[in-house]
Amino acid sequence: MAGNYPYTGTILENNDGSNKTSTSLSVHMLIKVNNTISVGAIQSLDCDERGTISMITEVGTDGVIDSVRNKSVEISGSCERIRFSRTRIAEAFGRSFIHVQSQAYPFDIWIYDRQAASQSDWVITVIKNVWIESIKWNLKVNDWVMADSMTWKAETIKSYRGTPGTPAATGGETGITLATVSLSDNTTGGLSAEQAADVGLNGRRGSLDVPGLIDAVATY
Repeated sequence: MAGNYPYTGTILENNDGSNKTSTSLSVHMLIKVNNTISVGAIQSLDCDERGTISMITEVGTDGVIDSVRNKSVEISGSCERIRFSRTRIAEAFGRSFIHVQSQAYPFDIWIYDRQAASQSDWVITVIKNVWIESIKWNLKVNDWVMADSMTWKAETIKSYRGTPGTPAATGGETGITLATVSLSDNTTGGLSAEQAADVGLNGRRGSLDVPGLIDAVATY
């Protein structure tokens, strides 16, 4: 999931481009730190985006009459990496330490999804201000391989396609019709509230602050 691996070129389709069958492959994923240092030998990288919802009920109707997110979304994840040349997992992410207690400032993880042939269609995900929560290492006796793993938490996450501010969600190659909330204000750059939050436009970290949201209805 890192380095400059060659593309496999394995895409099945008709001559006219229809009936395409393709699979996202890990060799197309490039992982960097602060958009500068490439991280190699990663065996797994997980990201968990979790929000909690309050269901508002009404006595008398005995039913749910509304719902709302009741706290900010939490971003967390984990990473496992094979150890080469004595490089520990924190070092591989460009840190000048190997122990959790030594971290003094956060860093960003950049993930380049290079499934598309054109670089303008690559989906770039930025996990912002990452703090290492735990580091664990183990010796796998059956094959004598050392592996390091870490868990982390981050402030926010955003994704864009090709260039900053370009929505990454397009329905993919299958042309899925996406639901949109047309609400926008002077901070969304003409994008919908959800699109602006997804690309992190103007530092936006959520979509629940635009005026008129209560009356908004998603359309297709």
